[in-house]
Amino acid sequence: MSRPHRFGFLLIDDFALMSFASAVEPLRAANILAGRTLYEWSHISTGAGAIAASNCLSVTADHTIADKIKFDTVLVCAGGNPAAFDDAKAIAWLRRLARSGCEIGGVSGGPFILARAGILDGVRCTIHWEHLPAFTEAFPDLVSTRTLFEIDRGRLTCGGGVAALDMMHALIRRDHGQSLAARVSDWYLQTAVRLGDSTQRISLLERVGTNNRSLIAAIGSMERQLASPMSRAALAKAAHVSVRQLERLFAKHLGVTIGQHYLALRLTKAQALLRQTSLPIVQIGAECGFANASHFARVYRGRFATLPSRDRMR
Repeated sequence: MSRPHRFGFLLIDDFALMSFASAVEPLRAANILAGRTLYEWSHISTGAGAIAASNCLSVTADHTIADKIKFDTVLVCAGGNPAAFDDAKAIAWLRRLARSGCEIGGVSGGPFILARAGILDGVRCTIHWEHLPAFTEAFPDLVSTRTLFEIDRGRLTCGGGVAALDMMHALIRRDHGQSLAARVSDWYLQTAVRLGDSTQRISLLERVGTNNRSLIAAIGSMERQLASPMSRAALAKAAHVSVRQLERLFAKHLGVTIGQHYLALRLTKAQALLRQTSLPIVQIGAECGFANASHFARVYRGRFATLPSRDRMR
């Protein structure tokens, strides 16, 4: 009988508990359903003491990165603002694991830390959509996707949340076959297992709460053109309606004007870049379609009741 596959979960303070639970629970279920220990796992910290999740629940670490423990797979679980993670010892530890041939992955914000360690170069990778703008700005040369998860040449990356269930299904299927993987999914009432290349976010139709095709088309055009905002006339043309008709659709379904909705999308991206990157504020403004710093600061304060510089410091 082969030995159990050994997982290590490197938990970073403020990690997302849902993502971690979705990754570790399928291993427990696989052991129970198989009637033997297929998987073993340990919780790892960057230092002594318990690790706090984003909901303030704490997990006691079994090991620290200083311990000489061998793993087959290590998954980094992070949340909050992974762009701010700068623990040099942890980065060096991950690089040593990569050189040793260990399978390494990241869940939720974890891929950001893997990218910082330089171990996602040349492989497909993904990250939670909330971190994606900062991720692509910080690592423009990486092959980043908007999928649920990616498994590519010893690197596992997952958007997080319940998508980790789907990724673990794929790993269990790889290791022990479809039958056991299906039983694990059934155990967790996962009636539909999604493939890795499935999209992370619900459809625009579901997010907006309407099935009006013209409105959906206009909003889709907005989301694709944040750096160079389209005119109302161009948006109306893309939606195959007049400007007047489009204004009525925004007012009826969303309770805002075309301009108000477009501005909200641009400012939301700007806030994410301010909080998750070290890009100059002027550059962030330009990336989100603001012609100059003073205009950016003025509308940002109008939306969030604080200046971009103060939001970044906070």
